[in-house]
Amino acid sequence: MTVRDICSIGHPALRVEAACVPPSEIASDRVQGIIDDLIDTMRHANGAGLAANQIGETARIVVIEVNDNPRYPYKPPIPLTVAVNPELEVLDDETVVINEGCLSVPLRGDVVRSVNLRVRYFDRDGNEHRVKARGLAAGTWQHECDHLDGVLITDRADPSTLCTWEEFERHHRDAFIERISRFVERVGS
Repeated sequence: MTVRDICSIGHPALRVEAACVPPSEIASDRVQGIIDDLIDTMRHANGAGLAANQIGETARIVVIEVNDNPRYPYKPPIPLTVAVNPELEVLDDETVVINEGCLSVPLRGDVVRSVNLRVRYFDRDGNEHRVKARGLAAGTWQHECDHLDGVLITDRADPSTLCTWEEFERHHRDAFIERISRFVERVGS
């Protein structure tokens, strides 16, 4: 297991647009090593996702996984997903406000996200996938893909909603979970 340091806001790698990975290089030791490090680092930090920029690699790779995550008890399960060169297509105008956190930014804030997406990506074996994502899962995809474009939640969040994790837990968590849980139930019905 290799846990890498996660770059914090201010690190130049977080502001670089990541380069596409040539499909012929997905099986390379270098790319597979980045993928393994992303998974190990994300799991160690209890993250819901992690982009290569966050560990100082400027390759278009993200990993996403949610399984009873203590940081995100309101998120629906997402099986481990490795996405190389992900592309997002917004399917309609429906949006939702999600209070997001980030492993690279010690703040949380309200971000408007699209509810319905189509995602195209290659997995770690080079197989192409096209999936639909909705609700909080769609928000997770957008958050991680923003990283690949050098965009942080501080660029998208309503500045008046920015707070530390501790203050979110103390003052805002319960109201957010109540609001977003109703949304998740509505989405799933």
